Amino acid sequence: MTYVPDVSDDLDRLRRHLAVRAAAEELLDVAYRTVDSPVGPLLLARTPAGLVRVAFEVQDHDAVLTALAQQVSPRVLEAPGQLDDVARELDEYFAGRRTAFDLPLDLLLLRGFRRDVVLHLPDIAYGHTASYAQMAELAGSPRAVRAVGTACALNPLPVVLPCHRVVRSDGTPGQYAGGSAAKLTLLDLETQVGVAA
Repeated sequence: MTYVPDVSDDLDRLRRHLAVRAAAEELLDVAYRTVDSPVGPLLLARTPAGLVRVAFEVQDHDAVLTALAQQVSPRVLEAPGQLDDVARELDEYFAGRRTAFDLPLDLLLLRGFRRDVVLHLPDIAYGHTASYAQMAELAGSPRAVRAVGTACALNPLPVVLPCHRVVRSDGTPGQYAGGSAAKLTLLDLETQVGVAA
């Protein structure tokens, strides 16, 4: 019988050590981790300024990391401990104990009208929705309804900046970057918690 050493523990220790050293020497520009959630695995990424990206599995986590390396910095490293506060707040949100996030955010992936729209998303109260038309008005361009849809679809911080609360004028959910099932799950979660409170 041939002995095959289990190197997975050694690799995990090495990764953790590398992440700590890179952060201490300011060589780490983007730290990331994945967390499980009721809407599937979420990729979380942060810069020293704050949370920069939340991505659904259907958005292809590897592609998101590649884009972050191109748009932010090639110094991207899995460093789960640097996102413990984000993971904790998401757990509290999904458990119905948190209705708003209190995290530093890095909005460097947002510009122009898209940024204006996304910054107004927290104005939609927990458990409530707003139409794309209402969001266009809030962002200062009442006729830019389709642009609001695009801004929501490209929101780099879904769930935390709640684009899932934006629906069509007839009240139907509309499209969502995480998929229609994820959007309905988030809306149902907030409605159930709101009723229970």
